[in-house]
Amino acid sequence: MKNVYITKTGHFLPNKPVSNDEMEKRLGMVDHQPSRARRVVLRNNGIKERYYAIDDRGNITHNNAQLTREAIKNLCDTEFTEENIELLSCGTSSPDNLLPSHASMVHGLLNTQSIELHSASGVCCSGMSALKYGFLSIKSGSTNNAICTGSERPSTWMQSQKYEEEVHSLKKLEEIPVIGFQKDFLRWMLSDGAGAFLLEDQPRGEISLRIDWMQAYSYAHELEACMYAGGEKLEDGSLKPWTDYTPKEWLDESIFSLKQDVKLLDKHVVEKAIVSLKDAVIKHKLELDDVAYFLPHISSFYFEDKLNDEMVKQEVAIPKEKWFTNLENVGNIGSASIYLMIDELKNSGRLKKGEKILALVPESGRFSYFHILLTVC
Repeated sequence: MKNVYITKTGHFLPNKPVSNDEMEKRLGMVDHQPSRARRVVLRNNGIKERYYAIDDRGNITHNNAQLTREAIKNLCDTEFTEENIELLSCGTSSPDNLLPSHASMVHGLLNTQSIELHSASGVCCSGMSALKYGFLSIKSGSTNNAICTGSERPSTWMQSQKYEEEVHSLKKLEEIPVIGFQKDFLRWMLSDGAGAFLLEDQPRGEISLRIDWMQAYSYAHELEACMYAGGEKLEDGSLKPWTDYTPKEWLDESIFSLKQDVKLLDKHVVEKAIVSLKDAVIKHKLELDDVAYFLPHISSFYFEDKLNDEMVKQEVAIPKEKWFTNLENVGNIGSASIYLMIDELKNSGRLKKGEKILALVPESGRFSYFHILLTVC
């Protein structure tokens, strides 16, 4: 079995950074009223800047496939061009279309030959699923290289006009025309961007990152959906899909909006993250003292201390001085976040040969987790 290395990394963040005070102007006010949740959510998540594929006038500047293409272009150079790609593996939770697949739409924008494609769906773990497909393809000798990506464009889902029909329906029923917290919450949490890795069977350049192992977990057999779109949660915890609603209900109830059960999130997301991390550490006989950098994908700094406390409780603690995140400056970009963290760290000039990097990616869709160990080469 071959070794697999992340030899090049790239990212793309659209337009200028958007501050906390600019967010509501960019996304718009629902029913022309300021959000009641915005300040509370922003105070807890600790994000100062993020990026939207929307300009100052509310015009869309990039779709998801275009964001992904730009990240790949920023990775390629004269040593490795788009024509050299053998496999394209793309993960996202916000594809531009139901069909064709996200990877197909990205491939259509690239200057390549006929290549193998793979699209991974889900939430934050979709980017890691895309990475694992590329990792296993090279490790098995099926391909010599792979471009793997994580990308998101949730901003256009969260523009105010997407909720206007629901607000009008509430007014007709003489109810308070305010969208539910489970929808409004995510408007102030998520943002746009893309990251890309080149995987090869040999190291390249001054710094490459060998993928030692990737371990994935799902707890969907125990827990109901927490973050969802294109459906509605019923009293028994099941999801009623969008295909079972009428077109009028799609609009009246914002069926396609992103929603999150924040109580379920707070109760389970951290505990299951560390249960799975501990299992991965034991399975791969990892000495935590050997870890030089710990990269947790946290959606909000609200979870930072909770994560640390749970790691201490379950005896897999890593000192906080070894933690690395860029959440404050780039925002929560879902499946792309871990790509941007690894990209920034790889190009920081801080890494030394032999250092180990442990990354944790949780997904609140129905509580899935990915853990990955890298070694600097």
